[in-house]
Amino acid sequence: MIHIVKATVADLKTITEIAYKTWPLTYGEILSKAQLEYMLNAFYSESALRANIENGQEFILAKEADIVLGFASFEHHYEDGNTTKIHKIYILPETQGKGIGKLLIDAIAQFAKENQSQMLLLNVNRFNKALTFYQKLGFKIIQEIDIELEQGYLMEDYIMEKKI
Repeated sequence: MIHIVKATVADLKTITEIAYKTWPLTYGEILSKAQLEYMLNAFYSESALRANIENGQEFILAKEADIVLGFASFEHHYEDGNTTKIHKIYILPETQGKGIGKLLIDAIAQFAKENQSQMLLLNVNRFNKALTFYQKLGFKIIQEIDIELEQGYLMEDYIMEKKI
């Protein structure tokens, strides 16, 4: 049975490992190899993940027995509003399509309600196949945004939201 647990700093290595297994398959056809490596190093180093936690993000894990199948991170009261922002959600490629992503989103929605949020918000790459997953869960595109990164890299995202 799959259960959702809160992650701790002791889980950061596992989170990094899942990102490094998932990103090449998720973004390999969307981003150059150099940008993929840059973003993984920028977003999934232990120091970057620790900074996420220090800046208010919470991480949760989807586990079956003692095996972590995926993770998500989120932030309540995003930009001082009544919104919970989902920053990250990745499932191991071999376990995708088994409802784990929905379990993580449902858990985030429950935590969000407990923290007086009325909305879930997330960014998704405009070319990411996960876009349809979010739409099936009731997320709506509210904005298109390009985020410039160092070295001239660009994140081409949709901002999506869902009332809870």
